[in-house]
Amino acid sequence: MGAVLYVDRTGIPWRSLPHDFAPWETGHGYCAAWQKDGVFDQLNGLLRRLVREAAGRDAEPSACVLDTQSIKTSANVPATGQGFDAGKKIAGRKCHIGVDTLGLLLAVWVTAAGVPDNADGIHLLSRIAKAHPRITKAWADSGYRTKASTTAPPSASTSKSPAATLARRASRPSPGAGSSSRHSAGS
Repeated sequence: MGAVLYVDRTGIPWRSLPHDFAPWETGHGYCAAWQKDGVFDQLNGLLRRLVREAAGRDAEPSACVLDTQSIKTSANVPATGQGFDAGKKIAGRKCHIGVDTLGLLLAVWVTAAGVPDNADGIHLLSRIAKAHPRITKAWADSGYRTKASTTAPPSASTSKSPAATLARRASRPSPGAGSSSRHSAGS
Protein backbone atom coordinates (compact mmCIF):
# COMPACT_ATOMS: atom_id res chain seq x y z
CA MET A 1 0.00 0.00 0.00
CA GLY A 2 2.94 2.31 0.73
CA ALA A 3 4.19 1.92 -2.84
CA VAL A 4 0.72 2.65 -4.26
CA LEU A 5 0.42 5.82 -2.17
CA TYR A 6 3.96 6.90 -3.09
CA VAL A 7 3.34 6.53 -6.84
CA ASP A 8 -0.02 8.31 -6.50
CA ARG A 9 1.42 11.21 -4.54
CA THR A 10 4.59 11.77 -6.57
CA GLY A 11 3.27 10.78 -10.00
CA ILE A 12 6.41 8.82 -10.82
CA PRO A 13 6.33 5.80 -13.15
CA TRP A 14 6.16 2.43 -11.41
CA ARG A 15 9.59 1.51 -12.77
CA SER A 16 11.09 4.52 -10.94
CA LEU A 17 9.88 3.36 -7.53
CA PRO A 18 12.71 3.82 -4.96
CA HIS A 19 14.53 0.72 -3.75
CA ASP A 20 13.09 1.16 -0.24
CA PHE A 21 9.90 -0.45 -1.55
CA ALA A 22 9.27 -3.93 -2.90
CA PRO A 23 10.08 -4.46 -6.60
CA TRP A 24 7.91 -2.24 -8.81
CA GLU A 25 6.22 -5.29 -10.38
CA THR A 26 4.90 -6.32 -6.96
CA GLY A 27 3.45 -2.88 -6.17
CA HIS A 28 1.98 -2.52 -9.64
CA GLY A 29 0.46 -6.00 -9.46
CA TYR A 30 -1.28 -5.28 -6.17
CA CYS A 31 -2.49 -1.90 -7.42
CA ALA A 32 -3.96 -3.45 -10.59
CA ALA A 33 -5.65 -6.25 -8.62
CA TRP A 34 -7.13 -3.83 -6.07
CA GLN A 35 -8.40 -1.58 -8.83
CA LYS A 36 -9.99 -4.54 -10.64
CA ASP A 37 -11.62 -5.72 -7.39
CA GLY A 38 -13.02 -2.23 -6.61
CA VAL A 39 -10.97 -1.76 -3.42
CA PHE A 40 -10.21 1.90 -4.17
CA ASP A 41 -13.89 2.65 -4.84
CA GLN A 42 -14.79 1.01 -1.52
CA LEU A 43 -12.14 3.05 0.32
CA ASN A 44 -13.39 6.27 -1.30
CA GLY A 45 -16.97 5.45 -0.26
CA LEU A 46 -15.97 4.62 3.31
CA LEU A 47 -13.92 7.80 3.68
CA ARG A 48 -16.69 9.93 2.13
CA ARG A 49 -19.24 8.51 4.61
CA LEU A 50 -16.89 9.14 7.57
CA VAL A 51 -16.20 12.74 6.50
CA ARG A 52 -19.92 13.43 5.95
CA GLU A 53 -20.81 12.05 9.39
CA ALA A 54 -17.99 14.06 11.02
CA ALA A 55 -19.46 17.18 9.36
CA GLY A 56 -22.88 16.41 10.88
CA ARG A 57 -24.44 15.22 7.61
CA ASP A 58 -26.15 11.98 6.66
CA ALA A 59 -23.66 9.35 5.51
CA GLU A 60 -25.31 9.16 2.07
CA PRO A 61 -25.77 12.37 0.04
CA SER A 62 -29.15 13.56 -1.20
CA ALA A 63 -27.78 16.07 -3.75
CA CYS A 64 -24.92 16.25 -6.21
CA VAL A 65 -23.12 18.72 -8.43
CA LEU A 66 -21.94 17.91 -11.96
CA ASP A 67 -19.31 19.77 -13.94
CA THR A 68 -16.94 19.23 -16.81
CA GLN A 69 -13.48 20.48 -17.71
CA SER A 70 -11.60 20.23 -20.99
CA ILE A 71 -7.90 19.55 -20.54
CA LYS A 72 -5.09 19.88 -23.09
CA THR A 73 -3.15 16.69 -23.63
CA SER A 74 0.48 16.21 -24.54
CA ALA A 75 1.65 15.27 -28.00
CA ASN A 76 2.32 11.74 -26.70
CA VAL A 77 -1.38 10.94 -26.22
CA PRO A 78 -2.79 8.86 -29.10
CA ALA A 79 -5.20 10.76 -31.34
CA THR A 80 -7.93 8.18 -30.66
CA GLY A 81 -7.95 9.18 -26.97
CA GLN A 82 -8.48 12.87 -27.54
CA GLY A 83 -10.80 15.22 -29.38
CA PHE A 84 -11.45 18.92 -29.96
CA ASP A 85 -13.74 20.99 -27.72
CA ALA A 86 -14.90 23.69 -30.14
CA GLY A 87 -16.43 25.83 -27.37
CA LYS A 88 -13.16 26.12 -25.46
CA LYS A 89 -10.88 25.62 -28.47
CA ILE A 90 -8.96 22.87 -26.69
CA ALA A 91 -7.61 19.67 -28.19
CA GLY A 92 -7.46 16.99 -25.53
CA ARG A 93 -9.69 15.16 -23.09
CA LYS A 94 -12.73 16.08 -21.06
CA CYS A 95 -13.21 15.21 -17.39
CA HIS A 96 -16.82 14.92 -16.18
CA ILE A 97 -17.06 14.91 -12.40
CA GLY A 98 -19.84 14.46 -9.87
CA VAL A 99 -19.44 15.49 -6.23
CA ASP A 100 -21.69 15.78 -3.20
CA THR A 101 -22.47 19.17 -1.63
CA LEU A 102 -19.29 18.94 0.48
CA GLY A 103 -17.21 18.49 -2.69
CA LEU A 104 -16.50 14.82 -2.00
CA LEU A 105 -16.09 12.63 -5.08
CA LEU A 106 -19.06 10.54 -6.26
CA ALA A 107 -18.07 9.71 -9.86
CA VAL A 108 -15.62 10.64 -12.61
CA TRP A 109 -15.87 9.99 -16.34
CA VAL A 110 -13.05 10.88 -18.78
CA THR A 111 -13.71 11.16 -22.53
CA ALA A 112 -12.31 12.76 -25.63
CA ALA A 113 -12.83 16.55 -25.53
CA GLY A 114 -15.12 16.50 -28.57
CA VAL A 115 -17.85 14.45 -26.85
CA PRO A 116 -20.95 16.58 -26.08
CA ASP A 117 -21.45 17.43 -22.39
CA ASN A 118 -25.06 16.24 -22.44
CA ALA A 119 -24.25 12.69 -23.56
CA ASP A 120 -21.63 12.14 -20.90
CA GLY A 121 -23.58 14.05 -18.27
CA ILE A 122 -26.35 11.50 -18.68
CA HIS A 123 -23.85 8.67 -18.30
CA LEU A 124 -22.29 10.29 -15.22
CA LEU A 125 -25.67 10.96 -13.59
CA SER A 126 -26.77 7.38 -14.32
CA ARG A 127 -23.65 6.05 -12.57
CA ILE A 128 -24.30 8.32 -9.58
CA ALA A 129 -27.99 7.27 -9.49
CA LYS A 130 -27.03 3.60 -9.42
CA ALA A 131 -24.52 4.02 -6.59
CA HIS A 132 -26.43 6.67 -4.57
CA PRO A 133 -30.21 6.12 -4.81
CA ARG A 134 -30.96 8.79 -2.14
CA ILE A 135 -29.90 11.63 -4.44
CA THR A 136 -32.95 13.71 -5.38
CA LYS A 137 -31.29 16.95 -6.56
CA ALA A 138 -28.59 17.63 -9.11
CA TRP A 139 -26.97 20.90 -10.07
CA ALA A 140 -25.03 21.07 -13.31
CA ASP A 141 -23.13 23.53 -15.40
CA SER A 142 -25.31 24.81 -18.24
CA GLY A 143 -23.63 22.50 -20.77
CA TYR A 144 -25.51 19.64 -19.18
CA ARG A 145 -29.23 19.60 -19.84
CA THR A 146 -30.15 18.36 -16.38
CA LYS A 147 -31.03 21.87 -15.20
CA ALA A 148 -30.49 23.03 -11.65
CA SER A 149 -32.41 21.69 -8.69
CA THR A 150 -34.55 19.08 -10.38
CA THR A 151 -36.56 17.81 -7.43
CA ALA A 152 -39.80 16.20 -8.58
CA PRO A 153 -40.42 12.82 -6.92
CA PRO A 154 -40.11 9.68 -9.02
CA SER A 155 -43.12 8.01 -10.54
CA ALA A 156 -43.79 4.68 -8.86
CA SER A 157 -44.47 3.00 -12.18
CA THR A 158 -41.38 4.19 -14.06
CA SER A 159 -38.57 4.61 -11.55
CA LYS A 160 -36.80 2.78 -8.79
CA SER A 161 -35.07 5.84 -7.30
CA PRO A 162 -35.19 9.65 -7.41
CA ALA A 163 -31.72 9.73 -8.93
CA ALA A 164 -32.84 7.42 -11.74
CA THR A 165 -35.59 9.92 -12.51
CA LEU A 166 -32.97 12.67 -12.73
CA ALA A 167 -30.93 10.56 -15.14
CA ARG A 168 -33.97 9.98 -17.37
CA ARG A 169 -34.82 13.69 -17.34
CA ALA A 170 -31.25 14.51 -18.27
CA SER A 171 -31.58 12.36 -21.38
CA ARG A 172 -34.46 14.51 -22.68
CA PRO A 173 -33.60 17.85 -24.28
CA SER A 174 -34.77 20.83 -22.27
CA PRO A 175 -35.66 24.10 -23.97
CA GLY A 176 -33.06 26.83 -23.76
CA ALA A 177 -30.23 24.63 -22.53
CA GLY A 178 -27.19 25.46 -24.54
CA SER A 179 -23.71 24.06 -24.42
CA SER A 180 -21.82 27.26 -25.11
CA SER A 181 -22.19 29.08 -21.78
CA ARG A 182 -20.07 27.63 -19.03
CA HIS A 183 -21.37 29.06 -15.72
CA SER A 184 -22.47 26.77 -12.92
CA ALA A 185 -26.18 26.54 -12.41
CA GLY A 186 -27.27 26.85 -8.83
CA SER A 187 -24.28 28.96 -7.79
